[in-house]
Amino acid sequence: MAIVDLIMPKLGESIMEATILKWHKQPGDAVKMDETVLDIATDKVDSEVPSTAAGVIDAILFNVNDVVPIGAAIARIRTADADAPVANPVVVTPVAQAVQAPAQEAVVVETIQTAKPANGGSTNRFYSPLVLNIAASEGVSMAELEAIPGTGNEGRVTKKDILQYVSTRKAGGAKSIPGGQRDPMVIPIAKVQPDTSGTNTTANAITTYTGNVEVIEMDRMRKLIADHMVRSKHTSPHVTSFTEADVTNLVMWRDKVKKDFEKRESTKITFTPLFIEAIVRCIKKFPLINCSLDGDKIIVKKDINIGMATALPSGNLIVPVIKNADQLNLVGLARQVISLADNARNGKLKADDTTGGTFTLTNVGTFGSLMGTPIINQPQVAILAVGAIKKRPVVIETPHGDSIAIRHIMYLSMSYDHRIVDGSLGATFLTAVAKELEHFNGEREY
Repeated sequence: MAIVDLIMPKLGESIMEATILKWHKQPGDAVKMDETVLDIATDKVDSEVPSTAAGVIDAILFNVNDVVPIGAAIARIRTADADAPVANPVVVTPVAQAVQAPAQEAVVVETIQTAKPANGGSTNRFYSPLVLNIAASEGVSMAELEAIPGTGNEGRVTKKDILQYVSTRKAGGAKSIPGGQRDPMVIPIAKVQPDTSGTNTTANAITTYTGNVEVIEMDRMRKLIADHMVRSKHTSPHVTSFTEADVTNLVMWRDKVKKDFEKRESTKITFTPLFIEAIVRCIKKFPLINCSLDGDKIIVKKDINIGMATALPSGNLIVPVIKNADQLNLVGLARQVISLADNARNGKLKADDTTGGTFTLTNVGTFGSLMGTPIINQPQVAILAVGAIKKRPVVIETPHGDSIAIRHIMYLSMSYDHRIVDGSLGATFLTAVAKELEHFNGEREY
């Protein structure tokens, strides 16, 4: 007999945690290799987690709706193979995450000291991020946490256990457990300062609402998207550059070939693959746009994987990725765009379809916007937005002098991480994309 840990899989560079949606197996159930054990969700996609071994589910370490760090053990499988590798369980470092506060409120971070167990040794007892957050916010030391009897799997402390302990302690029924020789451990705690403007916007503080209102709870995906966007703004100093492009040649070419294209290739030709084609050409000229930041190291990506922001019927947003876009011709790009967009709207995307992106395109013009200031899709360093194509009178140069003509004009905007991409590079790259679109060959074949 051997025990194999089922690990929460890595689902992308920017994804650090996932939410458990459903367990398909329970303790005592037999499981085959690659058989689905549970469903999980991130801010990008829902996915299934297959078994990494054949055997019997020995223990489930998390409940439905628990948020689990990537790399943590989520279940244990008892196998019949004595030679099967036994995975080392992942112990989450007992450091509470700072609470994100609304933008209009000031957040002050202070440090408090908690104690390790009195014996001074480290512990392998597992605590979920939620339990650690509650402990930190309530001033429960690690020594106290260690002494709380757990009712969860294998004696783990659950949310109910620690809330009951905190309630009993406040009522005077329990005393703080002395830490003995305390080895301080710094835990950041975010405190929200009171709103001096007269209106408290903290979620927990809002208990009543004036006027005729409707309160709508965020769904799971919207909460994850919100967290992802806030994290991106806190991570990257955003700068946005703007330009415009005369895309008349591109529009007229598409109008001319779209019926024959669909008949011949069995797929539609939208503007998106044409935009991606231009972006790819410019990334080859400016490779520093296609990178990420790891500490003080710039990781230049040799693969060009273009993410395309896609609106879902629910109103949420997802970013499927066209892998190796530089190796596809226009027909291949068109097929990928249609396929990924359809799968996204029908909930058929796989985890791999949303990972590995190196640059993102978002089309705000789909909904009539002229331009936008997009938020960078971490860990990328740039995102380009294209606006609605509008007919406008513009001055054009001709062999006979300047004249006014009706042209198809589109605004482009690009947000970039100013830690890596300076204004000169950002503006130069954006201008290059605009020039690629303006110089589109209206006589080209597919």
